[in-house]
Amino acid sequence: MRINVRSWFKPTLTAALLLGAGLTGVSAQGIYSCTDSKGRKITSDRPIADCVDREQLEHNPSGTVRRKVGPTLTAEERAAAEAREREAAEERARRAEEKRRDHALLVRYPNRAVHDAERAEALAQVDAVTKAATKRMGELQQQRKVIETEMEFYQKDPSKAPAPLKRQVDENLQSIGIQTRFIADQEAEKARVNARFNEDLVKLLKLWSLSGAPTARTGASRPAR
Repeated sequence: MRINVRSWFKPTLTAALLLGAGLTGVSAQGIYSCTDSKGRKITSDRPIADCVDREQLEHNPSGTVRRKVGPTLTAEERAAAEAREREAAEERARRAEEKRRDHALLVRYPNRAVHDAERAEALAQVDAVTKAATKRMGELQQQRKVIETEMEFYQKDPSKAPAPLKRQVDENLQSIGIQTRFIADQEAEKARVNARFNEDLVKLLKLWSLSGAPTARTGASRPAR
């Protein structure tokens, strides 16, 4: 009896190819394994229902671990886990930003002398503005004396004073008030400058100590107020 080799080989080859494809598909999905709550070791070609409350391992066809699959969480547990992750991410970002600021601070002030010099310069600028305002205040006060001398003629009835003179009185009072507030603002600015440099100095003393930079105060620097 003759067998038609071609007709027999064709379906056999097709079946083999299909079988191989099926095995490849299973291998591509991976193999899952875990130990359930009763201590049984379970293996499956899909995530294991008896281990949803615990970690499962997904293996490569070679047997090595491809990844770890965490336990299936409830909605509340997922929300709590996500909240913890957000807090951890925020903390990492905060530390990274703090590290960046510390690095920038150390680059700007590599030692105590540079920091003291910049403080002195910042305070000198405020002092220069305050000095100009104080000088202007003196001029206004002198002007006030002249106006008061002219107003002596109308002591009995100030309403009879000429309109230009009344206007000078009002303008002088307004200008003195403006300069008084401006000088007070400069004193507050001076306090803010010192507070900022003092705050930076607390961090810098630690950074300089770690880097070995000089931390002694320079003789030319102004004392913090």
